[in-house]
Amino acid sequence: MSAASASGAVNALMPLAAEYLRVLANERGASSHTLRAYDRELHGFAAHIVECCGGEFPLERIEHTHIRAYLSTLYDRGLSKASAARALAAIRSWFRWLAGTGRIERNVAMLVATPRLPRHLPRVPSIEQMNRVVDSVDEDGASWPARDAAILELLYGCGIRNAELTGLNLDDIHWANEAILVRGKGQKQRYVPLGDAAAGALRSYLAERAAKLAAAAGDRALTTPALFLNLRLRGLGKIAGAQARLTTRSVGRIVKRIAIQRGLSADVHPHTLRHAFGTHLLEEGADLRAIQELLGHERLSTTQRYTQLTTAQMTQVYDRTHPRAK
Repeated sequence: MSAASASGAVNALMPLAAEYLRVLANERGASSHTLRAYDRELHGFAAHIVECCGGEFPLERIEHTHIRAYLSTLYDRGLSKASAARALAAIRSWFRWLAGTGRIERNVAMLVATPRLPRHLPRVPSIEQMNRVVDSVDEDGASWPARDAAILELLYGCGIRNAELTGLNLDDIHWANEAILVRGKGQKQRYVPLGDAAAGALRSYLAERAAKLAAAAGDRALTTPALFLNLRLRGLGKIAGAQARLTTRSVGRIVKRIAIQRGLSADVHPHTLRHAFGTHLLEEGADLRAIQELLGHERLSTTQRYTQLTTAQMTQVYDRTHPRAK
């Protein structure tokens, strides 16, 4: 196939993909992470159609067999079933939109079965381990102890996602109601209770945050709505809109460094603390529906995957409820 024909096929498919990405961003409030992932997956599928079918292959002739063949190429490249499932989800979503807007007659992607994924329960630190980590943030393991302690308190004490944490603004802390306004996936908002420990850690950090901003400002008036700032206030005041906001990647490094120093495994990441939040609430008797609301899950089945019943809890439930256990 010539380079010109390949380019023609990509150019025929990708404007539709680009239009769909704009719909996701503007009408459905998709996150930047989701947009990047969908853009990557749709580009990959378009390139596969070019390679296997030629540059002039029309969209309406794409069948479920083409999608299955594309998933096979992902396996051949060594990608996992989870990666293939993510690619299929993006293609399904795109084809659903194409069918809904009349570009194609039916969503052939629905005929492709999702790869069966192994069910792994997340490895969750115990309550004692989490308390040890959160209660022992100091200068040995943290570049800004007050900030990093507040980060751990919110991730574990409120169960919020990494992106939700870094997206928090000062105005999202509702002190009078002892709650935090969190913007979740799809720009859905929810209020999460702010516990005493998290509130205390936030107050300590905010005092240092204000002092650091004042020292950096000098004679200038430097402000930022971002709650969590990077250590050196990089970018603040240099360009319009710069906020010195801490990135999700930096939060990941902070959590891993402190956790490893306190004896946890090297695979700990911010989402581990979210798993721990849900699991420990369940262990202490919280209702699964309440945990669903706190975590911001649309489906209860998602909450069930994020939590795990311990042997001790199952034994307690059995002893309390089964007539032959009494």
